[in-house]
Amino acid sequence: MNILTTRRICQGFFLVLFLWFCVVATLGDQWWQLRGWPVNWIIQLDPLVGLATLLSTKTVYAGLLWGLLTMVLTIILGRFFCGWVCPFGTLHQFVGFLANRKRPMAEKIWRNRYHSLQFLKYWILIFLLTVSALELAMDLIRLPETRPLLSGMLALALLAWIILTALRQARLRPKKTGLLFLIFMGAWLLSSALLSGRGTSTASLQIGLLDPISLMYRSINLGILPLFNGTALSVSVIPRVYDGVGLIAAIFLAAVLLNIAVPRFYCRFICPAGALFGILSRFAVWRMGKTGDECTDCRICEKDCEGACAPAGEIRISECVLCLNCLEGCKHQLMTYQTAPSATGEIASPDLSRRQFLTSAVSGAATIPMLRIGGYLGGNWDPGLVRPPGALPEKAFLSRCIKCGQCMRVCPTNVIHPAGLQGGLEGLWTPVLNFRMGTSGCQFNCIACGNLCPTAAIRPISMDERLGKDRYAEQGPIKIGTAFIHRGRCLPWAMDRPCIVCQENCPVSPKAIRTREVFNTVHTAARPIVAKGDLLYVEFRDAVPGMNLFATGDYYAVLLPSEGQRPRRIVSSWERGLRIADPHPFLSPPAPGTSVEIQIRLQQPHVDPEQCIGCGVCEHECPVPGKRAIRVTADNESRAPEHALLLRRR
Repeated sequence: MNILTTRRICQGFFLVLFLWFCVVATLGDQWWQLRGWPVNWIIQLDPLVGLATLLSTKTVYAGLLWGLLTMVLTIILGRFFCGWVCPFGTLHQFVGFLANRKRPMAEKIWRNRYHSLQFLKYWILIFLLTVSALELAMDLIRLPETRPLLSGMLALALLAWIILTALRQARLRPKKTGLLFLIFMGAWLLSSALLSGRGTSTASLQIGLLDPISLMYRSINLGILPLFNGTALSVSVIPRVYDGVGLIAAIFLAAVLLNIAVPRFYCRFICPAGALFGILSRFAVWRMGKTGDECTDCRICEKDCEGACAPAGEIRISECVLCLNCLEGCKHQLMTYQTAPSATGEIASPDLSRRQFLTSAVSGAATIPMLRIGGYLGGNWDPGLVRPPGALPEKAFLSRCIKCGQCMRVCPTNVIHPAGLQGGLEGLWTPVLNFRMGTSGCQFNCIACGNLCPTAAIRPISMDERLGKDRYAEQGPIKIGTAFIHRGRCLPWAMDRPCIVCQENCPVSPKAIRTREVFNTVHTAARPIVAKGDLLYVEFRDAVPGMNLFATGDYYAVLLPSEGQRPRRIVSSWERGLRIADPHPFLSPPAPGTSVEIQIRLQQPHVDPEQCIGCGVCEHECPVPGKRAIRVTADNESRAPEHALLLRRR
């Protein structure tokens, strides 16, 4: 079998496997629905996710160890992941092929030339990794204050390294070497003193914004699969819609359509994972190259080069994605896959200067502190940012979430959505609950999102922990927020209209929403005056317009002066009279000339914050359109004790 055919089969297999994992990440009773399928396996193969998570959390999530295998194979084989495995790369390559297949050869060669701006992806990689590693760097700076012994050992190791480096040089300048060491130590100690006692976390994981696997999962789950709602190809039990998906879809379409202008545009200029593989591939044992220097410079090998690695001259190893198209294109059989360097030379290192590296690193180091100046993680936190059950505290959550959308895809009621700017730019596309959408609130017997999250930003929880049973009984059920009633929009509070929908639908026991009974006077067109009547029946002296509307069971009649009489429920009414319920007749027949007052019985809801878990069922079912009359906020959430509404009992 031709090697190119093998590569295409491999690409097709992983693309189909990826799409299959997107489809089966659905709760249901069908054989193909979530039944132990390893739906996060391709995310776990991406070493950039594992590396960034390691830097931001200083721990390794077990499933992400698959990325270590990918890194080892890259050091042996080169950038095989980009050219053989990555589903996003496969999609780019296919679209680029369709767009450029009929172009003349000279134009193909021109479009596939190496461009100096391909270093941008290394800028992006360094920027994103610096954002992830900032807290780790802060810990190293604080070492002289927190662990003097360890900092002393590191200083000695640094001094030994400086001496060995100086000895390798032809000119040995002990004074200059010692001066540089002292300057470094002084700066280290001064920085440690300035940052002493500052425990604010600066860890943040933003790699998911542009990581190709996270981006494609997010785009397919939230932007593509919902397009099949209501068709024979629908894979969801309920129609799926997602708030704010327009920007996600626009970025995805832009990345794909740019292949019409430049093949594999995203891979060449933006992809941070490709940049990481480019850095690793400079150490690759096997690599593309020429076996001799008899090249006629026909440049046919560059006609279909996917990485724009310039194989006709000095091949850029860091840009080669092992598409192997040059093997087939070379008519002189000079191109090969070998362990020896290319006969015409090669450029192993990425095209990135020291100044560019420092610029990108400093930009990344400054970004998160600047974004957090607004106090979104402190006193200025947004109570509308309600996270799914099991979500880590916000700082830890932002250091783990890769914005892949897996939790949104698996949510059975479609209430988990990508966040906008509620929690600042740092929280863009992280999961947030929107109770107005979907089929219900967050079901309190569901733990699907935490068991699918690939980085444990939403930690896996048991049903007992969610419900506060057995060994979790003392801490109680997990609370994701608290419902608040907007009395200016609530029908019983603001408009004298009966409604107990929120109380009826509250799923917890005992109910977190209770009602208080009140009777309010209804203003009729005219005051009803008794002409005659008995214990159950009243006839009016004159017709009263609109009296026929008060027979719904929520309206009551009171004889004036009431003298403490309980209102009597109206069972039927017409313009000239009314009848009250049998069990509660008037104490005596109403005398002619007595006034009758019509009252409406209202059950005004009140929320008990001790019982409310913030499931949002009440908000979803509230009949008030637009802004609901009852809305859930993150107040009193279990994951943040500082957001507690009530004093804790001792």
